[in-house]
Amino acid sequence: MEQHDHVIKVFSCRGSRYLAEKIAKSLGVELGQSEVTVFSDGEFQPSYLESVRGATVFIIQSTFPPVENLMELLLMIDAARRASAYKVIAVIPYFGWARQDRKDRPRVSIGAKLVANLLHAAGCDRVMTADLHADQIQGFFDFPVDHIYASTIFLKYLRDLKLENMSIASPDMGGAKRANAYSRILGVPMIICHKSREKANQVGTMTAIGEVEGRNVVIVDDMVDTGGTIAKCSQILMEKGALSVRAVATHPVLSGKAYETIAKSALQEFIVTDTLPLREDVDTSKFTVLTVADIFADIIEKVYDNKPISPTFIF
Repeated sequence: MEQHDHVIKVFSCRGSRYLAEKIAKSLGVELGQSEVTVFSDGEFQPSYLESVRGATVFIIQSTFPPVENLMELLLMIDAARRASAYKVIAVIPYFGWARQDRKDRPRVSIGAKLVANLLHAAGCDRVMTADLHADQIQGFFDFPVDHIYASTIFLKYLRDLKLENMSIASPDMGGAKRANAYSRILGVPMIICHKSREKANQVGTMTAIGEVEGRNVVIVDDMVDTGGTIAKCSQILMEKGALSVRAVATHPVLSGKAYETIAKSALQEFIVTDTLPLREDVDTSKFTVLTVADIFADIIEKVYDNKPISPTFIF
């Protein structure tokens, strides 16, 4: 790193410490010391155990459930600001509430915008995140957003598989743009799975559009929650004559019976990143976890050194 008047300090909230340690190691810095005091009623108070005065502070935390993860990040930002940090940058590998990016029915909130406002109110100067559920969420922020694409690591992994007759599939119409980008870069055909939902988190009917028979299919998505869509899509593709079906998803949200659903599905392999931690008490034999630590470390260093980050990304 270049010499600066202000030092770089990297801290972690409790939920993403496993990833923060890898990011700090990739950066070649020590992870900053902090602690969280928890009171008997469940209220908690984070604090820094070292000075951050005049420092550029990076705080790493994905805002996955429970809501305490978001609240802890907000309190850490506020504490750094009140401790006279030069800049406070939130590194949010998985940005929760991203699916609430618009009013899709009457009398509902726009959660993604509210979270952006909360980060601004807490004193955040910048946000780094990966594969937002909707690109337009970047416009909800009144400060810079560095939007990282996990395609950087996924494409390398897929190339290294050296699969013959590969096809890229989108699990729904909404992911067609992402799937098209993968198929274009890899130079392989694309398949679209069209689904109808009976209600939220529950897939109704599904069909596959495109040439499936004799293909090794890779489904690409930004996140997987219940696993129902991926499981249904893989089943349909195998029934239509696919040789194998794999899935790629940046954020393994995996709520409810998702692990069981994936384990029982027709998927041969499920490739995810470590923006969210996998459970250790379930069957994860189909999972391959790729780390985003080096990507985030690279972007942190470039932002700190005021260097352009656009050449880092594929799309």
